[in-house]
Amino acid sequence: MAKLIYSALASLDGYVEDTGGRFEWAAPDEEVHAYVNDLERPIGTYLYGRRMYDTMVYWETVDTSRQPEVAQDYTKIWRAAEKVVYSRTLQGASSARTRIERDFEPAAVRALKEASSRDLSIGGAELAAQAIAAGLVDELHLFLNPVVVGGGKRALPDGVHVPLELLDEHRFGSGVVHLHYALG
Repeated sequence: MAKLIYSALASLDGYVEDTGGRFEWAAPDEEVHAYVNDLERPIGTYLYGRRMYDTMVYWETVDTSRQPEVAQDYTKIWRAAEKVVYSRTLQGASSARTRIERDFEPAAVRALKEASSRDLSIGGAELAAQAIAAGLVDELHLFLNPVVVGGGKRALPDGVHVPLELLDEHRFGSGVVHLHYALG
């Protein structure tokens, strides 16, 4: 059975966006981006909420000739994967290999995990919160950036108690720290 993995670039105080909805402070440098690429390489399907999809669809049309090598690599990884977007308002997909689902249904995600030969990734804090609360997320990758933003959109949900087992940690030259957990 495939694993469902949640990865987030967050501030040290646990936010993926600040109070203004900005997240440029979490943009990975080349070292972090290459590490993320290696984590994303085995992913066969991305599960996205609408806002995360709107952010990530950039990789569908970006001109790769003007990208650094690490970004070109990620573009290939992203384009090769299947995408499932959960949205009640999106009328059509703006990327290949993409389907729209109107509602997040835990039973359907469980079935997808069971049927998949490659791991799945869930993107977007709100969608991930639903999956964590439903007991669907198997692993968590947090990239904590050396910044405190004081509020905004939380990387992890309130009101959910999940024991974690630390599998690995990695410190980057920029001060970013990667924490890899299994959810128990």
